[in-house]
Amino acid sequence: MLHAFETLKIIFPYSIALSIVGLLESLLTSSIVDDMTDTASDKNMESRGQGIANIVSGLFGGMAGCAMIGQSVINVKSGGRGRLSTLVAGTFLMFLILVLSNIVVQIPMAALGVMIMVSIGTFDWSSIKDLAKTPVTDSIVMVVTTVITVFTHDLSKGVFAGIILSAIFFVAKISKVHVASRVEGDKKIYAVTGQVFFASVDELIAAFDFNEELEEVEIDFTKAHVWDDSGVAAIDKIVLKLRDNGVLVRLSGLNAPSSNLIERLAVHRKPGAKLSGH
Repeated sequence: MLHAFETLKIIFPYSIALSIVGLLESLLTSSIVDDMTDTASDKNMESRGQGIANIVSGLFGGMAGCAMIGQSVINVKSGGRGRLSTLVAGTFLMFLILVLSNIVVQIPMAALGVMIMVSIGTFDWSSIKDLAKTPVTDSIVMVVTTVITVFTHDLSKGVFAGIILSAIFFVAKISKVHVASRVEGDKKIYAVTGQVFFASVDELIAAFDFNEELEEVEIDFTKAHVWDDSGVAAIDKIVLKLRDNGVLVRLSGLNAPSSNLIERLAVHRKPGAKLSGH
């Protein structure tokens, strides 16, 4: 039992990495085939089918598999459009393994060099020329993913690096929040534009002048969205600081998800709320 547990602890991380890479490649293949055939595939069905098939295959000692970009592209370019083409390819592969395995093993490895030509034929060479046109962040993600995959000989590491970089660049891109202010009589209106979450709260708070003598402040979130508890905490801090200076504060323009989040988490709505108690 202990030996089995140790074995499971070793192979589990690799299984997770393999499943993620396989799923990503299948989804990417589906998107490419959709573009080539001008159709729409059910990505959820594809993912479920692949997962069930791999579980069943593993129970019989088989290897995990996923959709292959090269094989799928060649299949489509050869005229394959329906499920019959996939069935024929799978059936013929099974026939080679079960019936002609003694013949297949005699094929020299050098003959598999034909895969180099397949790679050359299926590679999107225009993507290299487009590096100068695409956003810098997209080009960095593509180059880093390719370099890490080539040097580590591990596609999962390249994919993970690409996902992490994409996430970082995405957060940096949407973390810019803009606050415009205007005065209407005795009231000052702050119009917030952007995404209010953990990466943008410092910029949001810095946009408010807490020392200004005002009677009423309205914070307009019509063009903003509050995403997490850090955003709610920032709003609490702004409201409570203004209240400490004797300013009447009102929030307006909140969409339904933002309003629900503030209703559940905000401290400034509670009677007697103080900034020090947040």
